[in-house]
Amino acid sequence: MIDLTVQPDVRERAIKRARERNILIPTFKQQRDPTQIPPALAARLRGVGLWDVDPLNLFRITWHNEPVARGGGFGEVNYLEFPPALTGVEARIVAPVGKWFPTGAHKVGAAFGCLTPRLVTGQFDPTTQKAVWPSTGNYCRGGAYDSALLACESIAILPEGMSQERFEWLASVAGEVIKTPGSESNVKEIFDKCRELRESGQDLVIFNQFEEFGNYLWHYEITGPAMAEVLERVMGPNDTFHGAVYTTGSAGTIASGDYLKTLFPTCKIAAAEALQCPTLLNNGFGAHRIEGIGDKHVPWIHNVKNTDLVIAIDDEAPVVLIRLFNEPAGQRYLAEQGVSEDLVDQLPLLGISCVANLLSSIKFAKYFELGPRDVVMTMLTDSMALYRSRLRELGEARGPFTTLDAAEAYHRYLKGVTIDYVEELSYYGRKRIHNLKYYTWVEQQGKTYDEIQEQWYDDAYWTSHHGQLDELDALIDEFNARTGLLKGL
Repeated sequence: MIDLTVQPDVRERAIKRARERNILIPTFKQQRDPTQIPPALAARLRGVGLWDVDPLNLFRITWHNEPVARGGGFGEVNYLEFPPALTGVEARIVAPVGKWFPTGAHKVGAAFGCLTPRLVTGQFDPTTQKAVWPSTGNYCRGGAYDSALLACESIAILPEGMSQERFEWLASVAGEVIKTPGSESNVKEIFDKCRELRESGQDLVIFNQFEEFGNYLWHYEITGPAMAEVLERVMGPNDTFHGAVYTTGSAGTIASGDYLKTLFPTCKIAAAEALQCPTLLNNGFGAHRIEGIGDKHVPWIHNVKNTDLVIAIDDEAPVVLIRLFNEPAGQRYLAEQGVSEDLVDQLPLLGISCVANLLSSIKFAKYFELGPRDVVMTMLTDSMALYRSRLRELGEARGPFTTLDAAEAYHRYLKGVTIDYVEELSYYGRKRIHNLKYYTWVEQQGKTYDEIQEQWYDDAYWTSHHGQLDELDALIDEFNARTGLLKGL
């Protein structure tokens, strides 16, 4: 369970800092349901931009933001539905949209889920300590942003091969940015840098998304209900929800699948990865180009026993499809194939890993031979706003994207999706993947053999986290009350 032991002296310093900087912290329940936010606070957001470094934007860490760049309120969860004209399958594929979070990606919520419990209990001192955010991309951006809003110093760690947009924005928000060798596949190098920082004698706390259960808890309690809300809106009385499909990075988002299984016990959870680095599928290794997902290890917070399928996607497919979805020739060709103008205009809402999610969902639908009354959910974690440099690089390397290129991309990588590289997991298939945790977490990161066994054999290991929400929200309420800022609303 997340340690919620209060350290009064440190917490008092954190409360004083919040009072001085006019910081109020939203509860998890307010992020899940923004109608619970005090109206006076919601009204103040009308003058704040979605990406502004303003403590008020802590209350915009929710799936319910109005899809505007400035001054938006709250409403229903934003989502897209992908029709057969695009996917080539009859099944209904739907996905919440992550662009409308501050920083343009939903990882800002996962970072909040890791930092906030330490802050409101006094286990992190914002007046003396630095928050370290190791990541393959969006998580360290979210952590640096949350740190700025909560008046904490931050260090962002990410691979040097990530998109230029990430580094340019981080330079203006994070206290320090550290580039590690490689790309999204090089997670161990990030862990090595964390160890180096830990041994440096600096006063810091490392919020490792791959092991922090605040990441798991935030997605279970916030993303899961948001996905359920979308299902409630789109499903008719004769529709069937078959499952949720996620590319795996830190394994935080896939925790929302654990929540969905409490509502739909027969649904399945599929974990997807790059074929070039098939860690889950084939105990593999390598490097790939699907930015936003990490490989070569199984995250500590991945509840593998609840995962039903593993799917691998050739990284060339999303790399080509981001051109089809974003370049004029590709968009014109899609319209000619019957994709609605409205959807074509919204396809830039899919970042690179989002396209991989869509392709994995198509594989899922084909594997189970799903029809028009069958619903599959996936996730749009960010958007192409964070990858425009990749489009420029592709244009420089491969030349202009023509109508012929668009036709090939559409028929080969969308209509041509097959069910190769799909494994439906047995009990021992799951256990094989779970056991891979040993090499990273027990041999390298200090976890114990008993802990890894408990994760597999004791279901309460996972369900115990679900019961912590009330206690955590009570601590947030107490923290806010002691700042005295609520009286001014």
